[in-house]
Amino acid sequence: AAVAVSTATPAEAQVVRVGSTADSRQSFGFTLGYFKVKGDDSRVEGDVIFNNHASLLFDTDEFDSVTFGAEYLFALTDYIELGAGISYSQGGADSIYRIADDNGFEIAQELKLRQIPMSGTVRFLPLGRRGAIQPYIGAGVSVINWRYSETGDFIDFEDLVFPGNFVADGTSVGYVILGGARFPVTDTWNIGGEFRWHRAEGDTGGIDEGFLGDKIDLGGTTFNFTVHFRF
Repeated sequence: AAVAVSTATPAEAQVVRVGSTADSRQSFGFTLGYFKVKGDDSRVEGDVIFNNHASLLFDTDEFDSVTFGAEYLFALTDYIELGAGISYSQGGADSIYRIADDNGFEIAQELKLRQIPMSGTVRFLPLGRRGAIQPYIGAGVSVINWRYSETGDFIDFEDLVFPGNFVADGTSVGYVILGGARFPVTDTWNIGGEFRWHRAEGDTGGIDEGFLGDKIDLGGTTFNFTVHFRF
């Protein structure tokens, strides 16, 4: 009887431990990915990056950048999760005027865009939270702290070249749509892949602040690798 009890107790504890972990409703994770800005053909009207092409030579795709972040998830049910997260990305482009100066030298600038999106999301998991594969779709609200700058040499209205540093920043509200799938690798860890598409825009101040557009399009698509710890 003593032997039976001693062998049964660890087995029972193991069942309880596995069951409690599987029933955990919270998880914390990290994301690492690639943010791709919207192309010139779909940017918001009055966008400063699009308007800059009239006088500057650069590629909008140069604003694409690596992004990383963290998020917290809470399961309301086996099929519905709430999420809160933050991420960071910064991209930039080297540009030159389409015309050279009087000595034939290029007139160069550095354009930069930094974004820190903070998102609140709701996710639907059609196969639930307990399968070997857990696909999901979701949507939410994104609050983006951003900063856009143009630094270098510029041409004024009298065709004179002067050094300048023009900065616009702010916080904008938009929305985000997401989808992906995750895979349990242990009882407590998940890995996965995800895409996010968000839309938002900010105000630059336009020509009064030295910019060729009064808007900045903050939208784009992010492709993430995700790792989550369940507790």
